[in-house]
Amino acid sequence: MRISLEGKSGGIRVRMRFEQNRGRWLAVRIILGVLAFQGIVIGLWAVLAPHSWYTSFPGFGMHWVAVDGPYNHHLAADVGAFFLALGAVSLYALIRTGVESARAAGIGWTVMALPHLIYHAFHKPAEMGTVSFTLSVIAAAALLALGVALLVVVPRGPRVADPDPIDVRFPRRRE
Repeated sequence: MRISLEGKSGGIRVRMRFEQNRGRWLAVRIILGVLAFQGIVIGLWAVLAPHSWYTSFPGFGMHWVAVDGPYNHHLAADVGAFFLALGAVSLYALIRTGVESARAAGIGWTVMALPHLIYHAFHKPAEMGTVSFTLSVIAAAALLALGVALLVVVPRGPRVADPDPIDVRFPRRRE
């Protein structure tokens, strides 16, 4: 627990803060931030511009989706919606900083990322180069690793809220 004192006119304010697994919560917030950003960016791209996403994902001159079969607007938009939903859940967990919401995000990403990784690891499109294939497998593995990390890193038990500050007033001198 950390206690801080702040001088105020006529008294002091005492504030207590519990330091509950600060390192773990920092790691959880970073992971949730990365997953929220990735899910929202990829999701919005695929939902709002599915053909662009299909022909250009992940960008940087690489084309991971277009080499794997013909364009399907419905499928591309649905993939975007899935990423957007996971990004929204991750953003909610990031804002709420609760054990259960962080675990729910971890479960969602893990359930999505495991079959996604299996597909990418065992399916190399003929037109995809070795570098792109390797990077796509690493990216899929990273999603799984981040999802599992949320399940492992989130501290056990509920997070206890810091108590409200206490204002202590000093009696005034009478002259």
